Amino acid sequence: MKEKPPPAQKDIVQQTTLEPLLPEDAGAVHGEATPPGPADDSLTSLEEAPSYEAMRVNEKYSSLPAAVDRGVHIINIRAIDDLGYLQSEGTLLNSLAVDPDANCKYGLYFRDGQRKVDYILVYNYKRTSGHNILARVLHVDPSLGSQNLKQEPLPGKDGPLDAGEIDHHEDDKRSRREEYESNLLEAGLELEKDEDTKIHGIGFVKIHAPWNVLCREAEFLKLKMPTKKMYQIHQSRGLLKKINSVLQKMTEPIQPRVAGNRSQSTKRLSFTFSREKQHLFDLSDKDSFFDSKTRSTIVYEILKRTTCSKASMGITSLLANGVYTAAYPLHDGDFEGEDVEMNDRKILCEEWATYGAFYKYQPIHLIRKYFGEKVGLYFAWLGVYTQMLIPASMVGVVVFLYGCLTVDGNIPSMEMCDQRNNITMCPLCDQTCSYWKLSSACATARASHFFDNPATVFFSVFMALWAAMFMEHWKRKQMRLNYKWDLTGFEEEEAHPRAEYEAKVLKKSLRKDCRTKEIDKEKLTWKDRLPAYLTNLVSFIFMIGLTFAIVFAVIIYRISTAAALAISSSPSGRSNVRVTVTATAVIINLVVIIILDELYGSIARWLTQIEVPKTDKNFEERLIFKAFLLKFVNAYTPIFYVAFFKGRFVGRPGDYVYIFGSFRMEECAPGGCLMELCIQLSIIMLGKQLIQNNLFEIGIPKMKKFFRYLKQQRPIDHEESTKKKQRYEVDYNLEPFAGLTPEYMEMIIQFGFVTLFVASFPLAPLFALLNNIIEIRLDAKKFVTELRRPVAVRAKDIGIWYNILRGIGKLAVIINAFVISFTSDFIPRLVYHYMYSSNGSMHGFLNHTLSYFNVSDFQAGTAPNDPMELGYSVHICRYKDYREPPWSENKYEISKDFWAVLAARLAFVIVFQNLVMFMSDFVDWIIPDIPKDISQQIHKEKVLLVELFMKEEQGKQQMLETIKEKDNLQGDNCNNHSPPFTRTQRGSTASRCSYHVAI
Repeated sequence: MKEKPPPAQKDIVQQTTLEPLLPEDAGAVHGEATPPGPADDSLTSLEEAPSYEAMRVNEKYSSLPAAVDRGVHIINIRAIDDLGYLQSEGTLLNSLAVDPDANCKYGLYFRDGQRKVDYILVYNYKRTSGHNILARVLHVDPSLGSQNLKQEPLPGKDGPLDAGEIDHHEDDKRSRREEYESNLLEAGLELEKDEDTKIHGIGFVKIHAPWNVLCREAEFLKLKMPTKKMYQIHQSRGLLKKINSVLQKMTEPIQPRVAGNRSQSTKRLSFTFSREKQHLFDLSDKDSFFDSKTRSTIVYEILKRTTCSKASMGITSLLANGVYTAAYPLHDGDFEGEDVEMNDRKILCEEWATYGAFYKYQPIHLIRKYFGEKVGLYFAWLGVYTQMLIPASMVGVVVFLYGCLTVDGNIPSMEMCDQRNNITMCPLCDQTCSYWKLSSACATARASHFFDNPATVFFSVFMALWAAMFMEHWKRKQMRLNYKWDLTGFEEEEAHPRAEYEAKVLKKSLRKDCRTKEIDKEKLTWKDRLPAYLTNLVSFIFMIGLTFAIVFAVIIYRISTAAALAISSSPSGRSNVRVTVTATAVIINLVVIIILDELYGSIARWLTQIEVPKTDKNFEERLIFKAFLLKFVNAYTPIFYVAFFKGRFVGRPGDYVYIFGSFRMEECAPGGCLMELCIQLSIIMLGKQLIQNNLFEIGIPKMKKFFRYLKQQRPIDHEESTKKKQRYEVDYNLEPFAGLTPEYMEMIIQFGFVTLFVASFPLAPLFALLNNIIEIRLDAKKFVTELRRPVAVRAKDIGIWYNILRGIGKLAVIINAFVISFTSDFIPRLVYHYMYSSNGSMHGFLNHTLSYFNVSDFQAGTAPNDPMELGYSVHICRYKDYREPPWSENKYEISKDFWAVLAARLAFVIVFQNLVMFMSDFVDWIIPDIPKDISQQIHKEKVLLVELFMKEEQGKQQMLETIKEKDNLQGDNCNNHSPPFTRTQRGSTASRCSYHVAI
């Protein structure tokens, strides 16, 4: 890389703010490009930082000859305009040079067009009336440093401004920026400032990391880089090779057209970068040795650890205090337009971030190259999850079709639909409801068979094993990615403490005697966090109680609405009471869930902040755990109620259970609660995916971007309107990257819908698959086009999310066991078939599950107001329960059949749970976490590294021996061809005969 030549040593060196900042310019002056004001104010602010060099203010005029020749003064264009010589602002510029922004690729490089912009810092500043002048001319005497620094007033300047106009708070921010930027220069970074942008009041600091800084930081961060050594990757042979070849040809159309996406036969040996061993690495092209992702990561590490007087945690503290408003790496360039130069962002947009590529594989390696390992692992996990949903969806569809095809042969539903049975059911509510025919629930019974059939049990077992297979498949895929991305030996080091933690520790230390205890040894204990823990506990109890209260309120709504519709004058209203109540209640639940999801996410973040975790990793893990727990309770509480509580505590005719003394607990339909559970699950799952996951992700970022655009609108002149925006200006208008927690969270909640209650809704995997196909492209489009480029973060796994997935998989086995046993009629049918059926068929099962009630035993005020609604007098009605008939000695008591069915249900739960758990653990044990070929390649890499270093050591030893032999021969020659010398002369002779050998 070409270094800038030092300024000529003259008595007075003229430098302008158009010159970029270089750390090697000794004695340079650093200015923040403050608005023109009193000369004394400017002088004071510049004298405070004698080691700085002037930054640019107005870079759109940098193509003028004065910017190159330091002996020429820059002319104030405004002054010329005032004299009447300049008819148009752009005339003079266009006549002198072409568009200066094209040289720097519109913000991707410094103004010299050679140094790449690795990072951007953004800050706010206040323009004054004289801020739009072209430039300041600074006179620096190198021999006197900053003592002779003075600022000459430029033509057209209206005179000094009152110092009181400068806000003290803004002045403090400016001084902190100057100090911080000076420290960045000392750290080796190169800076260039631009305040002449189309965004009013926004300044940009461009940061470039030179080669020596990149090498130093790569060694500190222990980055693995490819060496010159290449080796052959183990290839399959025989039949397996032919199968792989056929699969590659079959999958050719669905592979993205991205270089390096196919499997390679060779791989470069990677080794931790070291400046002492640079000869091992391929440094033929230093500009591309460290890619843009790595460069931005290195710069971000420097920004984090570089501090100033009021920012103990570097850029984190400065962003929190508003000294800088944003900090981000740049995208590689534009992604749309015919004349746009091809770059990684454009390739990702064309091959990945488009709905037309929904059938293609993701270019995971390019995603990792552009966004980093952490983002790459998320999309790799999402891709594996979506692929695994394909077989689950197919089996779910088969189970659903089996229910559809066998519904006509289902004897219990046929008996319920047979009007000849003439079964009269007891009223569903007090007084207003009358007796009703069981055959009126025929449609519900037939629909229940779609999901409640023998194939449902098989599907539950299959999904439990599917979850175990998915986790094992992901672990193997993760190990392959770790090998290909050179993360096999990567171990996360202890991260820097967060700024909030440091501030809390400092505050604690100030309360103690610093003479007896050093500040560095202070840390936060559980006693310091006890108030935060208590606040967390109380808040969690309150929020979970709030969720339960809302579910209870919806139950009251269902009961009261059912009673109101029962007395409706409309026959259609009375006949569709159950459907109307269920649908409206589920919609209310969905709206409440979406609202509380957003609220609980904010509360979880606040609760995590008051705990003051030490590192960002601890903060993220605690936030994820809290947010998941709250959102899990919020999303699944209504479903748990329908699955396990509805219809369980109803009572019986003549002795019902009442809420608040007047509302009777609601019952399940004659076909059971499984159909209602299916409706509840499907509406909540589809509603969350459609509204929260898709519409919100598309709509909210676009609305924020539109409001930001309106906020930044201001009157601009003709030249600014035709001037193309710089890359950092365009990226500033994008939405900041908020992390991967929301993306993971919505997929984890969906994973719960797919696995936890899959026994009641076999089509859940299919709807999840359709959603994820859209979700992948939606997230891709958001990352590529809507968000600022995130800082690349190295990671070898998905972190705490894997443990949450395993927990959900284990919980799914237990919940599905209880759903099959207690929610569906699978166990009662099984018990009847083997214990009570006279001919081994299901004939008579419906009558077996219904008990008798004498209408004369109704409590006072609970009998129907219109007992003759069916056209005949009713003396005995039926209700679903296992109780003794009214003519029994223990009338209405629980019968022996109930205990037999309960015992069978509990036995099934125990057997199902242990059997499926054993099968899942067996799958986990039999499938190795690391593929065999990957373990062989990792071992091969270690052997090759040892061989490489052994050869290097042998080469060094041979070279030293050769040098020693040459020294001995040279010494012998000197002794043989020289006359004898005295003791004092031998030293000079040895000096004449010695020489330096470069190794």
